[in-house]
Amino acid sequence: MEENFQTFRRANYKYFRKSQKNDNHKCFFVHRRSCYSDKMLKEKNNFLRLAFGGIFCVAVLAGRSSGLIVYGQTSADSLIPNTSSSAKIPQTVRERIFVNKTALVAPEVLQAAKAENVKLKNTLQWNFGARRQRGWYLYVSLIQHTIGTGSGTETPEFARAVAVWQQKEGIYPTGTVNRETLSRMIVFWQSQRLNSSIYAVPEDLLTAPITDFYDPTREVELLKVERETYHAYKRMVAVAAIELKLKTDKNGKLLADEKYLRIVSAFRSREYQAKLRAASPQSGRAGLAVNSPHFTGRTLDIYVGGEPTITKYFNRAVQVQTPVYKWLVKNASRFGFYPYFYEPWHWEYVPQQNLKPFNTNPPLTPKENINAPLP
Repeated sequence: MEENFQTFRRANYKYFRKSQKNDNHKCFFVHRRSCYSDKMLKEKNNFLRLAFGGIFCVAVLAGRSSGLIVYGQTSADSLIPNTSSSAKIPQTVRERIFVNKTALVAPEVLQAAKAENVKLKNTLQWNFGARRQRGWYLYVSLIQHTIGTGSGTETPEFARAVAVWQQKEGIYPTGTVNRETLSRMIVFWQSQRLNSSIYAVPEDLLTAPITDFYDPTREVELLKVERETYHAYKRMVAVAAIELKLKTDKNGKLLADEKYLRIVSAFRSREYQAKLRAASPQSGRAGLAVNSPHFTGRTLDIYVGGEPTITKYFNRAVQVQTPVYKWLVKNASRFGFYPYFYEPWHWEYVPQQNLKPFNTNPPLTPKENINAPLP
């Protein structure tokens, strides 16, 4: 009996151990499966978070890239729509939309740009003609005409117009006339000039009446002007005399005591130019050029006030404030005349067919580059 009990006990023990082992084995796999499921769930959640985050970032970037570039943005990409999407929109409509959108620049940003322009107008340092220049107060009229505004430099409207022009030229629109902006404007102004010193042949010149000149004692050989240029000049003076209410006779000709818009200098021979340079050896490149555009007969020095042709700051500051100079800045191009920005009296006749596209003109030389270091 005792032996049978021990045999039964051993059989039960083996069954119990086998059952326990199976249960443990099942538990292990269940636990492993549970752990694996938890890990997969976490990885799935992380993947979904990353996916939704990426979609959100793409949407935000797409929205920013399609919007208007205004102050505070870090991109200066062009706002001009591509050809395929804007081909059906008239140019005038596109420009109107562009200006209206730029007008939405935050007022506080325009106020900051306004304050910066007030400062830079008299303090911005730049180089021209191997000389250090200070401020752009002498070129306010030219800048206003270039950016298409009559607003004063101390106004938010001026800053907004600067920003519009900067955007069109591919410059980040700060709304301030900084060194980069002024440099680009100078390149533009210079591109409108003759950029030629081809010597005029006698057949292309005429001798203008002495009454057209500022100096009534000027020598006859210095009264020559290229024919087409002279006729364009006379048409311009006739219109200016009416609009500026200058003193004229009943035929519309300037009276003898009316000095404004008289010719100070026109065609110059090489010999005469050499005499001028010998008399003023310190004039430099910005003064009397070795190859002068006056050689063409298409360049006129016109009296606009002050001392006729003195480049001192005080004299140019007087000249750029006269109604005659401001009228020329706004209207001379109607008659084919474009300025040499540095000399308020210097105007060159460039027929429209001779004007070059802006982006094909060479950059300023190192001596003319406002960012170039002084020698």
